[in-house]
Amino acid sequence: MAREIRYFELNTVAKIPSVGLGTWQAAPGVVGNAVAAAVKLGYRHIDCAQVYGNEKEIGSVLKKLLEDGVVKREDLWITSKLWNTNHEPEDVHEAINSTLQDLQLNYLDLYLMHWPVSMKKGAVGFEHKDLTQPDIPRTWRAMEALYDSGKARAIGVSNFSSKKVGNLLQVARIPPAVVQVECHPVWQQPKLHALCKSKGIHLTGYSPLGSPGTGTVKTEVLKNPVLVMAAEKLGKSPAQVALRWGLQMGHSVLPKSTNEARIAENFDVFDWSIPEELFVKFSEIEQERLIKATVFVHETLGAYRTIEELWDGEV
Repeated sequence: MAREIRYFELNTVAKIPSVGLGTWQAAPGVVGNAVAAAVKLGYRHIDCAQVYGNEKEIGSVLKKLLEDGVVKREDLWITSKLWNTNHEPEDVHEAINSTLQDLQLNYLDLYLMHWPVSMKKGAVGFEHKDLTQPDIPRTWRAMEALYDSGKARAIGVSNFSSKKVGNLLQVARIPPAVVQVECHPVWQQPKLHALCKSKGIHLTGYSPLGSPGTGTVKTEVLKNPVLVMAAEKLGKSPAQVALRWGLQMGHSVLPKSTNEARIAENFDVFDWSIPEELFVKFSEIEQERLIKATVFVHETLGAYRTIEELWDGEV
């Protein structure tokens, strides 16, 4: 009998559902239907962010689902993220209040610092001229105040390298509960995984299917021969195998889809498992970071001169 792995326990003792619906690049007008379909199919974890520009629509759908008794608030796990333009302590508080208003919620289950990058307040888009010098410890202290207030029941970071997580742990009064990063069979993050495990931090993998359909990523994770071979042997889709691999690695996964059939398929990962003899073959896959975030790198502006600096060599 396969271990279901429906939840992971955080260092706050809260339980984060292991499979969440990602909402990045889910267009307004479409994202609401995807969230409603997902919750009705059994998803209890929705991953949002202010910068995605769709939290108002998600909020309207959540309100209706709660009012109609489809789900209770305490059974949902809602994550959102602090955008780069709101790193000043007073802006951190404003940002979560704005997100809570848009989502029509009193609290978030998890609030993440979206990037170790800061930008001018009010900046729109991703222009180098708006990059500023981040003060991560200062911003983190404001995040800790959100935890103290109960507006965020857990706090964490996203897109941090192992080194940046380590640096944060040295100054944090409240350690991050979660580190959310790109993670899939083609970018497995073994160093960060090991650090998180040793410090009691949970890792969540975004783009667990490798961001098909974004147009900017060329490597197709779901066509990787190891994944295809395992899928054929197990009678599952490559996407299901990629997601189940994540759960068996010990991290939660955030597949994104607005197609109801795929949303259902991506949730069918609990009553079967990848046997050890197939699982070990995943360690042979050549590794490549797909989300490099070159927009945050500049020779004179901001904090990072090179991709290597942004990711501290983890490229």
